[in-house]
Amino acid sequence: MEDTSHILIVDDDLETRKLLGRYLTEQGFRVSIASDQRTMREVLLSHDFDLIVLDVLLPDGSGLDICRNLRRDEARTPIILLTALKEDVDRIIGLEIGADDYLGKPFNPRELLARIRAILRRKMSQDVEISRVLEYRFFGFKLQPARRLVLDGIGRPLELTSSEFELLLILVRRPGRLLSRDQLIELTKRRANDSLDRSIDVLMSRLRKKLGDNEKNKIISTVRNGGYLFCARVETVGVGP
Repeated sequence: MEDTSHILIVDDDLETRKLLGRYLTEQGFRVSIASDQRTMREVLLSHDFDLIVLDVLLPDGSGLDICRNLRRDEARTPIILLTALKEDVDRIIGLEIGADDYLGKPFNPRELLARIRAILRRKMSQDVEISRVLEYRFFGFKLQPARRLVLDGIGRPLELTSSEFELLLILVRRPGRLLSRDQLIELTKRRANDSLDRSIDVLMSRLRKKLGDNEKNKIISTVRNGGYLFCARVETVGVGP
């Protein structure tokens, strides 16, 4: 598991970054580092990570706010918060806003390693469970993430490109939520297997056509100066053991 797991370390302390980067690399992990929120955002746009080790006190923002925003954007990457603060209220807030674990400084790197491994084992189990049992239904369509398949009302598969499928999956998982073009471009680039060579508007137009979206059968709405809104009702059901 470890030799394929990519860890992002976000900490403004150079010695901490060097220590953890070297130690986790020796344990077989792929490691990337960032010293502040801005660098972290740039790295997240170009890489997918299996876990983030995030310092609470950064020079350009709070790790708590970063964690909260990532969870608001439905990022599922596990997060371990690091902090020199040891107040129970800080630990509780961190866990309440979506952190997977919380470790106070100073800490033993071996303890952090044990927590990372435990979280990755749990994540792997959860990912298998989610991919096996979930199906999204909307407007007569059935979207099955594990099979990367969309079926129409009579069970015929839709011919979607990888980018079209990823865009639809992003929308289906956020029904009733207004997403700007910039948000969709960022989310699609981070998730799609092939790069976007056209604008999000062209990609959206192709997807709408394949879904039969029109004024009478409205699935995706365009909000002027706002973005796009998936307005069809979405039902989540199980698809198998």
